[in-house]
Amino acid sequence: MPSPDSFLGRVLIIAGSDSGGGAGIQADIKTVTALGGYAATAITAVTVQNTLGVSGVHPIPTDIIAAQARAVLDDIGADAIKTGMLGDVATVELVARLLDSAPGVPAVIDPVMIAKGGAALLPAGAVEAVRTLLIPRAALLTPNAPEAEALTGLPAHSTDDLRRAGEALLVLGAPAVLMKGGHVPGERVVDLLMTPAGETVFEGERIDTRHTHGTGCTLASACAVGLAQGLDLTSAVARAWTYVHEAMLRAPGFGAGHGPLDHAWPLREAMRDR
Repeated sequence: MPSPDSFLGRVLIIAGSDSGGGAGIQADIKTVTALGGYAATAITAVTVQNTLGVSGVHPIPTDIIAAQARAVLDDIGADAIKTGMLGDVATVELVARLLDSAPGVPAVIDPVMIAKGGAALLPAGAVEAVRTLLIPRAALLTPNAPEAEALTGLPAHSTDDLRRAGEALLVLGAPAVLMKGGHVPGERVVDLLMTPAGETVFEGERIDTRHTHGTGCTLASACAVGLAQGLDLTSAVARAWTYVHEAMLRAPGFGAGHGPLDHAWPLREAMRDR
């Protein structure tokens, strides 16, 4: 999928680790690499999880999170920053400071709040910190329907609901929001890329599969590497949307619960074409 002459694109990922490899830092690294970018990380938490759910979380101290990020930014640098699981108010506040220390670097904010299996990954008190500190600092915000409801207080049960919630998030200061419709019932999935200038619709037939673990992380990281490589916002989201759709179709079938995607499919395709 990525062109062989595309700019590498450095992405600093600030997120939690998933021992099952389907979501979090592991999915982020796979995605950025598969799309031709360079992934660096600042890990916010170590989770114990597999396709059946999360059974443990070990938060990383904020000074260590900050040190990881600064080590990357001060040496390797970043063309985009992507955030995922942040865990608490102190970490959200830290990330806001880190974003301020990297002016001109676009940030894709994935407001991770609930794991695929239902475990809470962000306490209620930290939602307000995300709302006030991260939304205005995002180049792109990527909430699913439950996250949109938590951030806006508005229902998100239909595409029109998602649109109204997206408009509210724009008012809160986000320059662009990708409203993800995977949780909205229907035979087709509709995602809305919304900016003050207008709306772009990404729509496709719903894939009947239980292998959806890490779709949100993967989509946000795919958007981030696109921005890091110099794609405009709509092109970055379009490539990311296609990448995730195909990764779901090619899911390897691992695990007894919500299985992982096939993040490496573009690399396999490139090898076949040689």
